[in-house]
Amino acid sequence: MNAEELKETSEQFEELSELAEQEEELVQDIENEGVKEILNKGYVMSEEEELAIICKEFQINRSEARKMLGSFPKEFTIQEQSIPELVKKMRNTRRSLKGEQRDSMTKTIDVVIDSYSEYISKCIYGISWISPYEKSLRKMRFSERDLFRLNKMKTLDERREVIDALCKYWEAELEQKGMAYSSEYSQLSKQMSLAKREFRSCLKKIKNQSLNKSKKERQLELIEDIILKNQGIHAKGIHEKMPIDMFNLTNPNIISKSIKKLNVSNHNGSYYVLPNMIKKNIWAYTAAFIDSDGYITLDRNMNPRVGLVATGERGKVFMKEMHKSIGFGRMHLDQKSPQDTRLINRLNFYSQADVSELLTKCLPHFRLKKGNAKLLLELIRMKKSYKKADWYKGRCDEIFKLMKWENHKDHVGFDWLKEGIYLDNIQKYKDNCKMTIMDSLENIGGILA
Repeated sequence: MNAEELKETSEQFEELSELAEQEEELVQDIENEGVKEILNKGYVMSEEEELAIICKEFQINRSEARKMLGSFPKEFTIQEQSIPELVKKMRNTRRSLKGEQRDSMTKTIDVVIDSYSEYISKCIYGISWISPYEKSLRKMRFSERDLFRLNKMKTLDERREVIDALCKYWEAELEQKGMAYSSEYSQLSKQMSLAKREFRSCLKKIKNQSLNKSKKERQLELIEDIILKNQGIHAKGIHEKMPIDMFNLTNPNIISKSIKKLNVSNHNGSYYVLPNMIKKNIWAYTAAFIDSDGYITLDRNMNPRVGLVATGERGKVFMKEMHKSIGFGRMHLDQKSPQDTRLINRLNFYSQADVSELLTKCLPHFRLKKGNAKLLLELIRMKKSYKKADWYKGRCDEIFKLMKWENHKDHVGFDWLKEGIYLDNIQKYKDNCKMTIMDSLENIGGILA
């Protein structure tokens, strides 16, 4: 793959990743809210108890339950510097600037601080047992590293001790509110200070060794990050991009062996990292992919068709990973394009069972092709149980026309009359959806049975 091709696929992939990331964040927020509601029993739990409740409620295993507890963000650094250190350097630099340059530096500092504030909020939200006490927690003196310590607390006793300190502070602050300065006010202030000390004492019990990553872990993280930013890179290229301290401790051969421990795809010595949201929520990502580089349609024999399309070597790797993650569908690799340019790779879904499962799971996440998906789901349901209904053939004709309209409604100059489509009838076809009728018939059948 030459540089131009790599740049083109990278741009396509970034656009797709951005759309999928929005879907993933929405899904993650919904899941987190659901989990928090289930765990809100009015008392503090150990991690073991939380996992047991989630496993029972959602009928899942412990590994899946652990993912639903909330993910704690990775350390927030820019060019291997912590944000407080970076802001301090930027403020020192600002002192030597004047005019527009000084104003520009001030805006940049504000953006960095806002991003860091949002990151801290995500850290607190990612610690399921502490997030209900966020208001009191923010009154304490804590750093990003302290949040890492809180995230390491798994036992009931550790968590209770922290919550006890936060509650003592909250109660004293609440009682002190609106009170005139007096000996009682002073006593409450002392209680608040003691609560802060208790909080700090709880944090000190978590040793620094448990927070520090080993050199091997840092090396693997760096390798994955280099691949993510340089898709298609070789081991030699990864080695060349390493900082001098790690460069001297490794070589391309060692890197190749280390990569086997990572979730990295290897194609002829070129390495690719797919976004984590594929593994976290494959259906949100697949929906985003179909919206941007896929299709939902049917042929003239009323057979449903859904497909994902990607080009080039990287596209081939990506299609293989998607096929593995979804678990069904048919691969068509290295197909010639009509323009005789880059080879085309497809993941297609033909059977009614596959199409129905795929679209049902992706339906909540579609942004552009939700109308197409609903039409195919209606058609599959009709073909499965209602072929003898007197409205079957007429509705099939309407669905065919609606699918044409969905796929070409943004095409200026499309010849609708050639397909026998009158735009004035589109809304009537939409209103004639048979899903409600099928629901009613099936409910009646269930009652009679």
